[in-house]
Amino acid sequence: QVKLVESGGGSVQAVGSLRLSCVASTFLYTYCMSWLRQATGKELEAFASIDAAGKTTYADSVKSRFTISQDNAENTLYLQMNSQKPEDTAMYYCAAGNPYSCPPVGPDFSYWGQGTQVTVSS
Repeated sequence: QVKLVESGGGSVQAVGSLRLSCVASTFLYTYCMSWLRQATGKELEAFASIDAAGKTTYADSVKSRFTISQDNAENTLYLQMNSQKPEDTAMYYCAAGNPYSCPPVGPDFSYWGQGTQVTVSS
């Protein structure tokens, strides 16, 4: 069983920045690691992924504003969020998925964190 614990969420004003962390109980490079979010009343969105080689992919909604990275020595996944918008308000989750399908096709995740709330005010 892999445990993922997110932290770093909070409230920020528009154009501000936050950095989320996700500490894993196992080696990150054995999985495709992703950040997902779900706003109230909206579908779950997987918007950033990183594979074992460090290759990153982003959804258009966050491209050029968000950066996913990982520290393999610390088993920690990060999400740097800059130029935030009110529409970024959501519960944010990290997830570990199939390392051979990265970015994942559909909700193909083996493990999830409990989530951390991000609220962006205008």
